[in-house]
Amino acid sequence: MIMLRKITLENRRDLFRLEVSEDQRRFVASNLSSVASCYVLATNGGHPFPFMIYADEQPVGFVMLTYNITGYDLPTIADESYCILRLMIDRQYQNKGYGREAMKKIMAFIRTFPAGPAQYCWLSYSAENAVAKKLYESFGFRDNGEIIHDERITVLRL
Repeated sequence: MIMLRKITLENRRDLFRLEVSEDQRRFVASNLSSVASCYVLATNGGHPFPFMIYADEQPVGFVMLTYNITGYDLPTIADESYCILRLMIDRQYQNKGYGREAMKKIMAFIRTFPAGPAQYCWLSYSAENAVAKKLYESFGFRDNGEIIHDERITVLRL
């Protein structure tokens, strides 16, 4: 069973050990960098929601959600929208359905509107990352035609 759990003093080292495969490192920032970004966002008016992804009691991935993201180049629909800023599944747990199950939990959490109301959820991905594109489209995300820093913007109406 997949669960999203807050990062704690007890599980933070497990988070930093999670890594994508070598060929995927160009698609996602390290978890340490992402946690640092959470601090920057939180101290600049944003609302980050970092979670470890667990399969039962085993940490298998990380997701960083945001609301009212600031300090980045943003798509036109970013204001008062949720963003899946980072999503990764550790290399040894990929291709086992954990990413899909995690997305179900992520979308359920976003739809509780924990930081405020929103019409959209958005994310960006590299056009070279066909696996990510397929996953996001299966949840109803659609490219909106914007490209920021060589990444496509894909949007879901909540």
